[in-house]
Amino acid sequence: QVQLVESGGGLVQPEGSLRLSCAASGIRSSPRAMGWYRQAPGKQRELVARIINGGTTNYLDSVKGRFTISRDNAKNTVYLQMNSLKPEDTAVYLCFASVGVTTYWGQGTQVTVSS
Repeated sequence: QVQLVESGGGLVQPEGSLRLSCAASGIRSSPRAMGWYRQAPGKQRELVARIINGGTTNYLDSVKGRFTISRDNAKNTVYLQMNSLKPEDTAVYLCFASVGVTTYWGQGTQVTVSS
């Protein structure tokens, strides 16, 4: 059974930092890609960042220079370091892992940026 377990969300003040982690278990082969989407109330889900086997990364324009995605292949774990957080970053952040043609999802972790 494949499971993605996220951690690291919470409440932070503007300009603060958070680090999200997502550990995938039950996966037989290394995911082709791992990353994070986010969904805010009343908004469409958007891809925040992803990292592909080999290390290629992609970022949402609004987070470039503030967020950094990294991956530990040995642990099937992906991280999202979020710096200089803004209120508009408030959302549920969902981890994903793509294995072959299947995408697995975590349960989501809430990130709230507010003073």
